[in-house]
Amino acid sequence: MRSGFLLLAALSGFIAVGLGAFGAHGLKHEVSAPMLATFNTGVEYQFYHTFALMIVAIIGHWFKSRLLDWAGYLFMLGIALFSGSLYLYVLLGTKWVVLMTPLGGVCLLLGWLLIATTVWRNRVNEFSPPHKTGVQ
Repeated sequence: MRSGFLLLAALSGFIAVGLGAFGAHGLKHEVSAPMLATFNTGVEYQFYHTFALMIVAIIGHWFKSRLLDWAGYLFMLGIALFSGSLYLYVLLGTKWVVLMTPLGGVCLLLGWLLIATTVWRNRVNEFSPPHKTGVQ
């Protein structure tokens, strides 16, 4: 699945660039400044966690862990819930969707925590070359 995370990260980055451009040019005169800032927050967090997905894919070559896989799943879910709810709120004006935003934030936090846990469990001497471990 780790190569799948890399593919999803590339697609997420593509979407984030497109949405960022749409926000900067297409929404600039259509929504209020606070709503545009909300939309841009969604774009920013999508970008941050696009890179997090890349990290999961890359370090997955050294650390074989189900926790790392779960980190990737949580980042994908977090992007959808956090950023997606902000996009829908701004574009559709439906306030109830922002109830999903904190759930997305929790998913993103847990993803980072699982990366940290994976690295902690697989500590290696910083001067030794990376190696694959069997910690699950």
